Amino acid sequence: MNKFLEINKKVKQALENNKPVIALESTIISHGMPYPENIRVAKNLEKIAEDAGVIPATICLMNGKIKIGLNDDELEILAVSKDVAKVSRRDFSRILASKKIGATTVAATMIAANLAGIKVFATGGIGGVHRGAKDSFDISADLQEFAQTPVIVVSAGAKAILDLPKTLEMLETFGVPVYGFQTELFPAFYSAESNLHIDRIDSEKEIADIYKTNIKLGLKNGILVANPIPKKYEIPFSEMDEHIKKALERAKIYNVTGRELTPFLLAEIVKITKGSSLETNIRLVENNVALACRIAKKF
Repeated sequence: MNKFLEINKKVKQALENNKPVIALESTIISHGMPYPENIRVAKNLEKIAEDAGVIPATICLMNGKIKIGLNDDELEILAVSKDVAKVSRRDFSRILASKKIGATTVAATMIAANLAGIKVFATGGIGGVHRGAKDSFDISADLQEFAQTPVIVVSAGAKAILDLPKTLEMLETFGVPVYGFQTELFPAFYSAESNLHIDRIDSEKEIADIYKTNIKLGLKNGILVANPIPKKYEIPFSEMDEHIKKALERAKIYNVTGRELTPFLLAEIVKITKGSSLETNIRLVENNVALACRIAKKF
């Protein structure tokens, strides 16, 4: 595996000296936001970590390598390139063998972080069971990854475009613990809370202790820490649900499915909300990075 891993010097030194490191995904850069907003956000997320005394490791696939930590030039390439593949578990070998550029999803970032020895990963929202999955069987590989990869993932719940109750049911089936950080209600990405109840946890140390216990027991599952967006930045759930329904209708009209569905819906929601959802998205990721840093320091 060392043949494929290329760990940035700062990240490598931090890992070797047991300093706090967090992983960051790259799909948010290549598929989640338009240029130049994406590069600005990517650099700002790294700065939030650095200001907190934590080394950020943005992850992607490039030149036949799993890059753990990117320099400014690599971030720019990822932000402006038009043919960046969206990489999940099934895509790893193909993208590495072809030496194409690949942006990592939640599942792929978990795999890469675990290979590099990074315990904590901050993202926006995880993938899950799509609305209408009883007909489409569209279920994100992120959920399966949680069952087999021991990484703490800090997110604002699951993406609100999904079927949230079924997503939680799947996570329970896979034996994945879902903890609400200082909340008993599952966050709904753009919204601080839904009507779905989860286990509450109140401190970063508790999360680190649970992870350590999992490892001692030989359990391989990840942990989802659901971190609600601060109320002042949220879009209320009932309002957001109407916007999502409109975006889903447009997806049906244009027959958008599979891996193209999520980026299409997120882009449509930005149009429908006249940009407010993009600002909310940025705020929630910043909030998740800040919490991930605090958890990483507990190791």
